[in-house]
Amino acid sequence: MKKLLLFDIDCTLIDTGGAGIAALKEAACELFGAEGPELDLAGSTDEGIVRGMLDHFESDLTLEGFYQSYLTKLGPSLADFSGRILPGVSELLAKLESENAYMGLLTGNIAAGADAKMRYYGLEKYFGFGAYGDDHWDRNELGSVALERARKHYGCDFSPENTVVIGDTPKDIACGKAMGSLTLAVATGKFSVAELAGYQPDLTVETLDCEEVFELLR
Repeated sequence: MKKLLLFDIDCTLIDTGGAGIAALKEAACELFGAEGPELDLAGSTDEGIVRGMLDHFESDLTLEGFYQSYLTKLGPSLADFSGRILPGVSELLAKLESENAYMGLLTGNIAAGADAKMRYYGLEKYFGFGAYGDDHWDRNELGSVALERARKHYGCDFSPENTVVIGDTPKDIACGKAMGSLTLAVATGKFSVAELAGYQPDLTVETLDCEEVFELLR
């Protein structure tokens, strides 16, 4: 059974420098005249965040209506902020691709937002499928979506036990555990190694720039 690698995006593969949250706030200002409640993006899905905004403003706007505004803001926002690909990511993905690794995304971003970010940073070539924040508001429900899309994309089955979920937040770890998969936590977001280790992932590292990560994932 082949191993399947499912990567989170924000603060795992890239750091947009705040471009994503800025685009969400700009969309809220355009649609509601205010930024709305304080946003906690760490591991949350876009659908969960937007549902919270719609409830806060008691709006009957559809999710798709908000996403449309958000996506018009995201591209310019990515260009305005000083983002980067995180340490070791480009090298790791290239090495994994050279060994024909099976890779996909498991992210809270909506699909179009994920695509915009991956294309902006030139990482889209590594990921032919994903499970996204507009598939379900609850991140823990995305594992089964990812496994089914991996089966369709690669033409073979993947078991949860041979799947690794890679992310930077406790919600990424919880998602991996919910689907019965291995979990790799990387402290390139707001949580330290010690904080992430407290949620008992299978491996916790400072960055993806280490041989230990490659040996696990290969």
